[in-house]
Amino acid sequence: MKRIWLLIMAGIMVCFAAGAHQSEGSYFTDADGVKIYYEVQGEGSPVILVHGFTNNSQSWKKGSLYPALLKAGYQVIILDQRGNGRSDKPHTDAAYRYDAEAKDIMGLATALGLKQYAIVGYSRGSIITSRVMVLDKRVRKAVMGGMGAAYTNPQWPRRVHAYRALMGDTTLHDVDEMMAWIHKNNFDNISLMLQQKHQPSTSPAELARVKIPVLLIDGNLDQTNGDVHELQRLIPGSVYTETPGDHNSAGNTEQFANTILAFLRQ
Repeated sequence: MKRIWLLIMAGIMVCFAAGAHQSEGSYFTDADGVKIYYEVQGEGSPVILVHGFTNNSQSWKKGSLYPALLKAGYQVIILDQRGNGRSDKPHTDAAYRYDAEAKDIMGLATALGLKQYAIVGYSRGSIITSRVMVLDKRVRKAVMGGMGAAYTNPQWPRRVHAYRALMGDTTLHDVDEMMAWIHKNNFDNISLMLQQKHQPSTSPAELARVKIPVLLIDGNLDQTNGDVHELQRLIPGSVYTETPGDHNSAGNTEQFANTILAFLRQ
């Protein structure tokens, strides 16, 4: 009986290990103690998806890319960036400075034992993706969706205005639509404010040193985040593709998913 029990327990442990990257609802604790919620599905080549402002990991499941990647045999990793979703929401400047969000992704990749990975960001997720692709040599390909060159300016007016509006300034009407959305939802506004205050930029000099393949993909009606053609000029060897839709819809289309799949397969 003892031998049978040991065999059963061994079998359970093997099954747990094999399914460790299949279960939902895990947490990674970064070096500064912030807990990051993430999910891993699939067993193929890893792809990390980075959500946009006021979104979370589950936002990817509402579009076409997440299921398309799984169907194509990729290992798909989604996370709630700090200040969002089920991750911790610290209220200190120190928690968002110095590429904290990019370091969360890099730390998670290390914890998962990834030797190489592709990364896909959309909107503000592309800003964080930009930091990861210049900081982490394990990134083999990167996709930046819904983003032009405006974020390369540390004093980008949209970022500054978003920060000021979240601080209570009601005179900056170019961010009225964003603030209306925030007021309708139960977000942690202090965390959102700090994300905008310490949102990173990536300099043209840093982008000029990028040597991995980069796909820039934007909706044909999206004029939200600056000139994507200028961003293409800043990143050597990057390619640009349009997909139907505006900033809020383009990232959910089948064309968006199919274009990214084709890029990853090259």
